[in-house]
Amino acid sequence: MKKIITSGIVTGIILLIFSEIGLHLTLLMFPCIAVEYFDPAFDTESGKATLYYLHPFIISMALSWFWTRFKGVLTGGFITRGVEFGVIYVLIATLPMIWLIYASMNVSLAIIATWFILALIQAVVAGLVFEKMNP
Repeated sequence: MKKIITSGIVTGIILLIFSEIGLHLTLLMFPCIAVEYFDPAFDTESGKATLYYLHPFIISMALSWFWTRFKGVLTGGFITRGVEFGVIYVLIATLPMIWLIYASMNVSLAIIATWFILALIQAVVAGLVFEKMNP
């Protein structure tokens, strides 16, 4: 249990840093995508910003538990196991959810693509951290 919590917290910190970097890179590199976040579908004024910053810790704790249960199935070296873990998570959890969001909300395919890429990066980074801290 200690390894799950410790690796989850460390991963949460790393993912928070990656999320902030990804957010700023998206704003700089794709300003037309950033403009879409001013749509009324996105509630940015209700004081829920804290929830955004908690997301990396919530996902990292869930992924840490999932890693502990699933790591024995993964084969290969350090990078292979981390990448495979990330891809499995993204295909099982993220792709179906993003599909539903795209089908039901007024969001562009470009935003959906950036969310998918961010989720893939987060999951692979998490897998690599878990592989290092809890092999």
